[in-house]
Amino acid sequence: MGKGFFISKAVGIAAIIVGAGALATIIALSVVYSQEKAKNNDNVLPTDGGTTSKPPVTTTAPSNEPWDKYRLPKSLVPDHYNVTLWPRLKQNLTTGLFIFTGQSTVEFVCAEETDLILIHSNKLNYTKRENNHLASLTSLGGVKAPSIKSSWLQQVTQYLVLQLDGKLMKDHRYHLHTDFTGELADDLGGFYRSEYMEDGVKKVVATTQMQPTDARKAFPCFDEPAMKAIFHITLIHDLGTVALSNGEEKGHDVQKTVFQPTEKMSTYLLAFIVSDFSFINNTIDGVLIRIFARTPAIAAGQGDYALNKTGPILKFFEKYYNSSYPLPKSDQIALPDFNAGAMENWGLITYRETALLYDETFSSNSNKQRIATIIAHELAHMWFGNLVTLRWWNDLWLNEGFASYVEYLGAHEAEPEWNVKDLIVLSDVHRVFAVDALASSHPLSSKEEDIQKPAQISELFDAISYSKVTSLTAFQHLKFTYLAEFAFGNAGYTDLWSHLQMAVDATGTDIPETVSNIMNTWVLQMGFPVVTVNTSTGIISQKHFLLDPDSEVTTPSIYNYEWIVPIKWMKTETIQHPKWLKNESVTIDEMKVSGSDWVLANINVVGYYRVNYDQGNWERLLGVLSTNHVAIPVINRAQLVDDAFNLARAKIISTVLALRTTKYLNKEREYMPWESAVGNLDFFYLMFDRSEVYGPMQDYLRNQVTPLFTHYKSLTDNWKNVPVGHMDQYNQVNAISLACRTGLRECQNLTNQWFNQWMETKLNPIHPNLRSTVYCNAIAAGGAKEWEFAWSQFKNASIAIEADKLRYALACTKQPWLLNRYLEYTLDPNMIRKQDATSTIVYIANNVIGQSLAWDFVRARWSYIFTQYGGGSFSFSNLVNGVTERFSTEYELQQLKQFKEDNAEVGFGSGTLAVDQSIERTIANIKWIAENKQNVLDWFKAEEKP
Repeated sequence: MGKGFFISKAVGIAAIIVGAGALATIIALSVVYSQEKAKNNDNVLPTDGGTTSKPPVTTTAPSNEPWDKYRLPKSLVPDHYNVTLWPRLKQNLTTGLFIFTGQSTVEFVCAEETDLILIHSNKLNYTKRENNHLASLTSLGGVKAPSIKSSWLQQVTQYLVLQLDGKLMKDHRYHLHTDFTGELADDLGGFYRSEYMEDGVKKVVATTQMQPTDARKAFPCFDEPAMKAIFHITLIHDLGTVALSNGEEKGHDVQKTVFQPTEKMSTYLLAFIVSDFSFINNTIDGVLIRIFARTPAIAAGQGDYALNKTGPILKFFEKYYNSSYPLPKSDQIALPDFNAGAMENWGLITYRETALLYDETFSSNSNKQRIATIIAHELAHMWFGNLVTLRWWNDLWLNEGFASYVEYLGAHEAEPEWNVKDLIVLSDVHRVFAVDALASSHPLSSKEEDIQKPAQISELFDAISYSKVTSLTAFQHLKFTYLAEFAFGNAGYTDLWSHLQMAVDATGTDIPETVSNIMNTWVLQMGFPVVTVNTSTGIISQKHFLLDPDSEVTTPSIYNYEWIVPIKWMKTETIQHPKWLKNESVTIDEMKVSGSDWVLANINVVGYYRVNYDQGNWERLLGVLSTNHVAIPVINRAQLVDDAFNLARAKIISTVLALRTTKYLNKEREYMPWESAVGNLDFFYLMFDRSEVYGPMQDYLRNQVTPLFTHYKSLTDNWKNVPVGHMDQYNQVNAISLACRTGLRECQNLTNQWFNQWMETKLNPIHPNLRSTVYCNAIAAGGAKEWEFAWSQFKNASIAIEADKLRYALACTKQPWLLNRYLEYTLDPNMIRKQDATSTIVYIANNVIGQSLAWDFVRARWSYIFTQYGGGSFSFSNLVNGVTERFSTEYELQQLKQFKEDNAEVGFGSGTLAVDQSIERTIANIKWIAENKQNVLDWFKAEEKP
């Protein structure tokens, strides 16, 4: 790309149209942004450079004006947009900014007479049009449009406000025209820039992330999901670059690319990108599939896996949904800077590089699985979310929950030998249990009026919305017929229930209530039940499961926290006829047992609930685990461990009983039970790695994991080979990780030997599957030399997946000064990319040495972190939870409460709920340690004895 700014003669006229007047605003734009950064609560944009301003409101009373509400009125309905954008990939030498200029015309229909136009706009600077206003209005069909009386930008609610001197007429159409300038910032939202180095040259990509409320940062728009429209996009761009958008290329000349109109769609699904990336392509049944990435990545074949799997997954979903893919092409692009994992923009899916690019030299099998499942997740959205879209964000789970479930079906289609569907339990069910067991959880479907502000919307992108539905699979065999009825429109969950009921009626499926009655108990109230099976009496009962039973549930429920629960169960080794639990309790005579018989409920964990038993049945199940564990399905072995530890935390069973579920593990070779145990024992590490319990716990766990370590040493011929099975490869990582963590000398010597060999020879001998855990353990055992070597490798890594492994491992050092330096690096995008900053801080907090350092760092710099990394960012809840996860003392609780109080004015954005959840979790941890520490210490000590 040549230096300076080049405008070809062929597109000179088009460039002038877009740039006319707008270039005069660039200086003003720099003023606007500097003022915004210095004074975030400023409500008025300066009048310089073509904006008009609204006088500040002097009254302290709440305003009831339409422009002070976060939701659009129903008076205007967009039909289509014509948007031309020109991103500048070179820094302006005068302002120091990267900017874009644009021109937009939106055609809308007046649904209700009004003298007010509200259209979303955020951080855009407008060129004055006729009569010195920020926009111009024309009418279609011969009716004269009223004049604009006043116009201004309402920053808090993010509107361009136009007051008219007359009313728009019902059912008439109008055009609203604007010229604007925005900053192509590095904030990972709206129309933003991503930078990377290639052959010693810094390159810039102009790209987008609109979900949920950032399309308004790219151009003025009715930025709500129900405001679907058709978009005509034109991009002007530098010579040598490629422009992409949702639609197919309609035509282009030297620097101008015009795209076919999109289908009718929501603003948050828009995407447009300018880069000099390369691509590979294929065509499946007339659908063009392209994978875009940095040229060296494509040349190295890193897009091949994604290209090979996209077609089969796409075809699978066409069959599964009984609906053809509605677009002519499916582009997928790997971006160096991207805040989320991926985004389902219709026809142009954007990914982090680690979520799309695969290189067998650097990528582990877990990296490969992540790529397959994320591709499947995003392609699932092409129908469920894009073709049929939620009406409002309170039903986000309709989009994300079902996509999170069917991603496993799509990945299974791509890689049937992995049995990836079994991992739903570990990856989603156990994940969401942890959040949904808190009194501060929330229902799947929130009240629409409770979700208004952008930060409140972003807050919904949590485990509840993504993972809870994966367990609500009583109707997973039914087809989503409602896609046909609501195609290119919007729907709510009641529409889904209606169509599922039609399918139930048509197939004669036996259910105890209507679909609506069953599913609403899971959707409209938070939490889940613990089902208790008494094998002496045959009584099964349910109760709202709370991790802290003393916590106060203030959220009311019309169902009184009772659910209609499907009970799939087995007696001894025979699966029985399923039952339903509709009320608080019911007697089922078949569940009575005697002698050595035992009952196991929630077979294969198809239901979203925990299970408790009478003491006698617990003892029989523990006996089966110790003598013939394979008699219990492998998923349920993982379930027994997870249920037991969480029931103990809720004071329903004893902690010693939970610990006893781990005694059989020295005979267990399967991944899922081990992963469940390791995940639950992580809580014990968090609570006890600073206390006298730590030593005896380490001794016990080292003894339990040593047979597994030895097993994999033998299976791999002394670590020369890779296990064949997908799950075996995962469990080999568990074996090495836990063995080294618990101080098994042979393991520590092995990891240090591999890492030192790499340092000495510069040839990495470590298999990609094992790199994260080997790097971490070697850096933890080493000092500055090992850390500096890893940092050098990180900075020079050209493969994002390898860089991620090193970035994680660098947080494992035991040297406080290195950890403090690493924390400072997270504030410098030249050291740690903005997309990785918050997760790096969490990695450091996970280290017992780094936890207090990370907490002090976050507290001291909260205002800066919040401003720089966006309070609406999805990652803020992870940051808050991550740095407070180990909290278990009264002192830490008071610090956390003080942190909440001190930063009330700054705010917590999408991390607001996470702050309250952290306080609740800390209180529960304090009580749990007080009640369990001595018993746990005694048990571990007793297990040490021969």
